[in-house]
Amino acid sequence: MTIAIDIAARYQQLKSEVSALAHAYYVQDDPKVSDAVYDGLFRELQGLEAAHPHLVEADSPTQRVGGAPVSYLEPVKHSAPMLSIDNAMDAEATAKFVREAAAELGISEVDIAFTREPKYDGASCGLRYVKGMFAQAITRGDGETGEDVTAQVRTIQAVPMRLSRDFTGEIRGEVMMTKKDLARLQDTQRAAGDRVSPNARNAAAGSLRTLDPKVTASRRLTFFAYSMVDPETHGHVSQLDVLQDLRVLGFQVSDLAKKVVGLVAVLEAFAEVGSLRDSLPFDIDGVVFKLASFADQSALGWNSRTPRWARASKFPAEERPTRLEAIDIQVGRTGKLTPVAKLTPVFVGGVTVSSSTLHNEHQVNNIKRVRVGDTVIIRRAGDVIPELVGPVLELRPESAPVFKMPEHCPTCGSTVKFIPGSEEGMGEHYCTGGSTCADQRVYRLTHLGSRLCLDIEGLGENSVKDLIAAGLVLKASDLYRLDALKAAQLPGWGAVSAAKLVTGIAESVGRPLRRFLHALGIEGVGEGTSKRLALHFGNWAGVRAATEAELISIPDVGPITAASILAAFQDEHFGPEIDLLASMVKPADEAKVSGGPLAGKVVVVTGTLPTLSREDAKALVESLGGKASDSVSKKTFAVVAGENAGSKLDKAKDLNVPVQDEAWLLAMRG
Repeated sequence: MTIAIDIAARYQQLKSEVSALAHAYYVQDDPKVSDAVYDGLFRELQGLEAAHPHLVEADSPTQRVGGAPVSYLEPVKHSAPMLSIDNAMDAEATAKFVREAAAELGISEVDIAFTREPKYDGASCGLRYVKGMFAQAITRGDGETGEDVTAQVRTIQAVPMRLSRDFTGEIRGEVMMTKKDLARLQDTQRAAGDRVSPNARNAAAGSLRTLDPKVTASRRLTFFAYSMVDPETHGHVSQLDVLQDLRVLGFQVSDLAKKVVGLVAVLEAFAEVGSLRDSLPFDIDGVVFKLASFADQSALGWNSRTPRWARASKFPAEERPTRLEAIDIQVGRTGKLTPVAKLTPVFVGGVTVSSSTLHNEHQVNNIKRVRVGDTVIIRRAGDVIPELVGPVLELRPESAPVFKMPEHCPTCGSTVKFIPGSEEGMGEHYCTGGSTCADQRVYRLTHLGSRLCLDIEGLGENSVKDLIAAGLVLKASDLYRLDALKAAQLPGWGAVSAAKLVTGIAESVGRPLRRFLHALGIEGVGEGTSKRLALHFGNWAGVRAATEAELISIPDVGPITAASILAAFQDEHFGPEIDLLASMVKPADEAKVSGGPLAGKVVVVTGTLPTLSREDAKALVESLGGKASDSVSKKTFAVVAGENAGSKLDKAKDLNVPVQDEAWLLAMRG
């Protein structure tokens, strides 16, 4: 018995010591012993576990080497949306953000407080912990749903397997690859004749999403934490509190993170990080400024997909010259013609750029002022989107022609129509071929099957092209008559792929009206407008019979969008196709909102409700005629609060906004 206890005690001692040494090396960058000493202790721990497998625990350092490969990455819905931050592309934009935030909060621009944090250039990831133990890791994905990369993240030494206390919740941060480890990986890839990772961001993302955790382990990734989901429920009142607590919990947090007060300090803080950028061991592409106080963050709230209380101030983009070889025309799903610059490939900002969108004829000739044959300057705007800055006029060939949009669609030959914009000289060119245009068909069908529309599994751009090329599908309604046996015979398909697609199509029948409207791809009718149309009219028949006056009466639907909707319904080709598609999809009616007990009232839902999810509660508010908001203000009619409501509940009390519970909201439904 004594021997068994001694072995177990030695195991715990070794596990704790090796974990502490690894934390000092990988997180604190402060090695406590030589590599030889660490390796000796690690091998002793491995030997104990091999001899006594019943002792092995999930937080052992030996469990980071990577297990068996997984067959695919499971989708996982985020507990709270994992969304991005708006960019400020220069000092002027950053200053404007600070001034507007100060004005809205009623704070002097000298006194407004932010946190400064580096904008990491890696792959965002959420880490879930239960009672201090690492439980799950999820990629950003589309912000609503990510992928389970638990096995891969377990191999990252900078991710603690056990926290310093029994924390239950989610930590978010960035999976990174250092410049040194990127160079090592690139050398290995070149020697093996493999494709070389162009930059640390791509290398980190690819290493994180590989199906083989042993590959992830070999890539020496690291992790920097920067936020906590629902921090108020953990007793925090500011972003600085969170960053300090993340360090206490055992996470790596950048030393560049600090509090800055006032506009001048914000601009100086940005410049300081910019001066240090090249000397950092990892890549960053800007600085993130967040309102320091969670109360201030709550007061500013969110736009539809981004926080109004934060900005990512981007560094100036890297620029390179190259030659504009041609201007091609792309046809989108709405028929819009977009000129695209075809360039002599140039390596800029870590990637090879061979094309750049030019948006429309006005931009080509009046804004960018470029011609085929020009030497042009390319930069990566925000280090992400390749942007053509303009020509080097001194090098322009004398024969370089002025660009002109074609009179006929390059895809189908239909007449091109110019639709003027609101400003003189502005406007867009459109192919009039509609559903007879092959490019429009591809992108319309791909959009129709996308996640926010009819969500048809297996209907991506490549599968759409295959179906069109085989003549099995020419328009959306053809999908609902698709022959699985014929689809199975397509190159690279097979019975399983065909059956999966046909099942996905069948499951799309009865999708909510708002998603059907979005799926139609009508110009100007995006996710938000589709939702407002569905709530206003309640069913497809109501939308289809809408007049211009009825459409314009809906908030945020103006004359241009109304005209676009009516033109689509009245089109000789598209109109009948829409009606046929509606008869097949049978979009589900939505609770028509024309009044209701919450008509015109703003309601905020916060905390964890007994039976309703937050999204379901917001949908109920809207079905009752109200507007669901994420921020509390004097205009808020009521706050529906559940457990762990946090700062929004406090602000409601400060503003004397009525606080209600879930039962109050459910009672209104009747």
